[in-house]
Amino acid sequence: MEDKIWLSSPHMGGNELKYIHEAFDTNWVAPLGPNVNGFEEDLAQYLQEEVKVVALSAGTAALHLALIQCGVGYGDEVICQSMTFSASANPIVYQGAFPVFVDSEPETWNICPFALEEAIKDRIAKGKVPKAIIAVHLYGMPFKVDEISGIAAKYNIPLIEDAAEALGSTYKGKACGTFGRMGVLSFNGNKIITTSGGGALVCHNQHEKDTAVFLSTQARDQAPHYQHSHIGYNYRMSNIAAGIGRGQMEVLPERVIQRRKAHDFYRELFHDIEGVKVFSEPTSDYYSNHWLSAIILNPNRSQVTPEDLRLALLESNIESRPLWKPMHLQPIFSGASYYGGKVAQELFENGLCLPSGSNLTENELHRIAQVIHRVFKKQYHLETKTN
Repeated sequence: MEDKIWLSSPHMGGNELKYIHEAFDTNWVAPLGPNVNGFEEDLAQYLQEEVKVVALSAGTAALHLALIQCGVGYGDEVICQSMTFSASANPIVYQGAFPVFVDSEPETWNICPFALEEAIKDRIAKGKVPKAIIAVHLYGMPFKVDEISGIAAKYNIPLIEDAAEALGSTYKGKACGTFGRMGVLSFNGNKIITTSGGGALVCHNQHEKDTAVFLSTQARDQAPHYQHSHIGYNYRMSNIAAGIGRGQMEVLPERVIQRRKAHDFYRELFHDIEGVKVFSEPTSDYYSNHWLSAIILNPNRSQVTPEDLRLALLESNIESRPLWKPMHLQPIFSGASYYGGKVAQELFENGLCLPSGSNLTENELHRIAQVIHRVFKKQYHLETKTN
């Protein structure tokens, strides 16, 4: 059996150990220190906006703190994109609030502006003004920022931008993660850069950052003893993990280029294959980091199903994965309100994520291409026999 080809594995740049050794040499191993400060500064400079960044233990933690700062509490409602990973929705429940899920649109696979406004109007008519909107840049693809931001502003509802998968992506030249009231980043092991596990909250002023730091360090009051007037959380990133992040930031621009090359590889690979569409930017306004390259197989034009292809790749020790199962179809959220049609459901049923790591070798790409050609060659022969 040949070596495993992973969907999206960590890719070290080489200088991570330098920052880790500095943390050990200076005994900065706590959730504070020069690497934490430096990592936050590196991220703020990369985003190229007047933002303040808070390094945290996970993107989920960042989203939770964003909801708190937006005033979300028990019994409130928060609108959330249904086509996403569960971490986008779970923190709503942490706050005792209720998620209201909204369908996707087919161009970016992200939250649909029409279904979003329908949801807002209906919740208001029912006496529930949503306290926040969570929109996701799925697989690194920016959502329809102008439309979604305009609707949020029209109804004066704070927009929380889940850019966990979109570091390095831009919309009209502006970095994803900087459009909303707050932005969320993730550095999980499978993301475009990693701190092993970690995330960050992107704020727009010092007060928001100070509040996030306070809440993420157990909300300890200014006193010589341990005194607490608020519920706090143990969410701060360690100085060692931040050291990994500092090394990863040095190679982030290169990682974006490499992920986009993987996407281009799949576009070329599927160019002449009937019934397959590679997920790509709808216009030049969108620039995706293509964290994960994904395809849709048209059930009316392809005899190959996503599961056929997934199993064929698995047989060759190559990892692939179905698209996110929409939140409104998850058992835990079966009672939640939902607005829209079946775009997200059909994407889930007909889509597949393919190996997209920035460390894919030419040999690995060749192996992937061989399996794909073999699977679709069978389809061609079946079509020939039928005709």
